[in-house]
Amino acid sequence: MSADDATVDVFSIPMNVRFRGIDHREGVLLGGPGGCGEFSPFWDYDVAESTAWLAAALEAADRGFPEPVREVVPVNCTVPAVDPDRARAIVTGPHGCRTAKVKVAEPAQTLDDDVARVAAVRDAIGPEGRVRIDANGTWTVHEAIDAIKELDAFELEYVEQPVATVGELADVRRRVDVPVAADESIRRADDPLRVKRLGAADIAVLKVQPLGGVHACLRLAEQLGMPVVVSSALETSVGIAAGVALAAALPELPYACGLATTSMLTADVTADPMTPVAGMLSARRVQPDPALVDGVRADEETTRRWHERLAGCRRVLEGRSG
Repeated sequence: MSADDATVDVFSIPMNVRFRGIDHREGVLLGGPGGCGEFSPFWDYDVAESTAWLAAALEAADRGFPEPVREVVPVNCTVPAVDPDRARAIVTGPHGCRTAKVKVAEPAQTLDDDVARVAAVRDAIGPEGRVRIDANGTWTVHEAIDAIKELDAFELEYVEQPVATVGELADVRRRVDVPVAADESIRRADDPLRVKRLGAADIAVLKVQPLGGVHACLRLAEQLGMPVVVSSALETSVGIAAGVALAAALPELPYACGLATTSMLTADVTADPMTPVAGMLSARRVQPDPALVDGVRADEETTRRWHERLAGCRRVLEGRSG
């Protein structure tokens, strides 16, 4: 199936908390013979980089997902760069997650803000819970080393993408005791295997849409040869289902996955959303509800922009296959 053959619905959903610089999550639902896929690259991705996101959506709508080796997947809750009281409330919510990922190194905030947030999360989740942090590549090497050493007072499970480049990641990893996870250094890299060659990470964070689909992620995970954490790209339940499909198909899954993010949206496109129960998500397909899709349908100008973007990515895909 091509993108031309798919049914197309453009959505725009307000978010509960501003995240990654946005307060609305936009994207496209593509319906096909195999089900529904989501195409929702962020606007700072150009057409060439967004094409992998379209390949993932078309895979879900046409080819479908591999057979799972597990029926449920453990997930973490995600704590944005909020104040300690809000962080505590997120951790103690009804999701039942025993792992929390805490955003740190937010622009205009300080390390003291991070310490207060992580301390609140550790207190809320208790000594048996797991706490990981994500800096989104914001720190310098020296900032990362100092911050990680201070924040490890709260017994960090790992630190995700503390610095921007693979070389810096390798440098930090050699100089701290906390395991290092690579996210952007894999999904936004021309050579995602460089992380392995340089010994830059202990853990690989894989996201289905940016890496071209579930099957592509499974191949990459095998090549990387390190533990994998599957994370979301802040999708609706349609996109989250693809992430759960990847996590459910991995031969081993030693860590909770970052897939419990639909709560960051004020609405969803299905009456049966991918909401964790007792810290788990079930591996299943998601069927959009037409009435709910209508309720979050984007305005005319936003729809036009997404159709243009879809067409541009389609041309790139067709050029690759031609």
